[in-house]
Amino acid sequence: MNVTATPAPKSSVLLEIEVPADKLDRAVRDATQRLSRRTRVAGFRPGKAPRPILERVLGPSAVLDEAVEHLVQDAYRDAIIEQGIVPLTNADVELVEAEEGKPLKFKATVQVRPEVTLGDYANFNFAPEIEEITPDKVDKVIDELRDQNATLAPVEDRAAKDGDWAVIGFEGSRDGAPFEGGTSERMPLIIGEDRLIPGFEANLVGLKPGDSTQFDITFPEDYPEESLAGQPVQFKVDLKELREKVLPEADDQFAMNMGDYATLDALKGDIDVRLRRNALDRARHEFADKIIDYAVANSTIELPEVLVDQEVEVMHDEFRTQLARQGISEEAYLKATGKTESDLHTEFHPRAEQRTRVLLVLSKIADVEGIDVPEADIEAQVELARARYQDPKTLKYFESERGRNFIRSTLRRTRLVEVLVDRWLGAHPDHPALPHMEDDAPSAVDGSQAEANAAIDATDPGAIPDATD
Repeated sequence: MNVTATPAPKSSVLLEIEVPADKLDRAVRDATQRLSRRTRVAGFRPGKAPRPILERVLGPSAVLDEAVEHLVQDAYRDAIIEQGIVPLTNADVELVEAEEGKPLKFKATVQVRPEVTLGDYANFNFAPEIEEITPDKVDKVIDELRDQNATLAPVEDRAAKDGDWAVIGFEGSRDGAPFEGGTSERMPLIIGEDRLIPGFEANLVGLKPGDSTQFDITFPEDYPEESLAGQPVQFKVDLKELREKVLPEADDQFAMNMGDYATLDALKGDIDVRLRRNALDRARHEFADKIIDYAVANSTIELPEVLVDQEVEVMHDEFRTQLARQGISEEAYLKATGKTESDLHTEFHPRAEQRTRVLLVLSKIADVEGIDVPEADIEAQVELARARYQDPKTLKYFESERGRNFIRSTLRRTRLVEVLVDRWLGAHPDHPALPHMEDDAPSAVDGSQAEANAAIDATDPGAIPDATD
């Protein structure tokens, strides 16, 4: 068998394959036997009908077509093994010549992992940026803690204002008739947050508990309930309760209530330490992201759409998980937003392209840098998955060869980025160290992206050998 492999557009390889005539003749004999066994022909036992009779029953080209189909499949499989090609999809096959007594010739175009041409990824001219921690930022955290520990006190000596916690009852009507969902006996809300119809809560400002008010308002044009969108309605509202948030004083007693702190200054000192540690960790992550962006921007790669489509599906599954955690079904979300699944995929596509590009570029750099992951580390991640997940499908993925390859590729990329960051820090000893936070141990099996890959049984692009491997 003669095979010629030529690079083709869109990260594909064109295989031109020629199979000797004697193999086609043998395939024709085998096809005759197969068809004879599975075709009922009057007067002949199964497997005994001769070729002319079969072709009279099945059509004049039935035997040759059967032979060519099987021979093409076998020759294509042998060709990709010979050339060391791992196809991303089924090949597009074009018959060139299929005539008995002559060699079988055909072309097969197959998409493969794209070739990544790296540019510079290490000689960047930027440095980590560490946020300055000032007393004002510490005081802001103190204020947030006070807000989190505030109490609600009844308001008795003034009217309602923005920021107050209220309980209201209301009746809504359109053209004098109530409408569905327009009535409530008791609804809590924070005045000024505009969680209801835009402009609704502004009509509560100035009321006191026990007061009532009536007003007209128009629903927004994009209101999810189509029968109310853009419609004018009337509301009667009773202010039943009014409370205000009372913050504790920022003093030593407050500090003691927050933990093992004798004074407010001790609490502020601990906050300052935590903020500085967070700033260093954030600077490291942001610096790593800039290095990745720099490396990807300097690389050349022609993405096959099949890999981008897979990443779109991964992102779609991540999105479903996010909705589920908010108690929202995808069906309800699509109905409320007026979008389709196709619209979501269109929105995901640009980010899916970038994510795929990042995965492939980092895997290529990891090859160049010789980053390897010991099998013991992969097995440790599989054990983490066994402890983390109860779903059999997810566990099966991470225990499979495909899942282990995902783990390996993920850890390689993570370790590569750490190498690049630490290499820069080593070359700039005057720069402050950028240690990771203690709880920031990397895991390849935790997080929405890992779960989504497991959910759709995805193949990590970085685990696919390229056509030259």
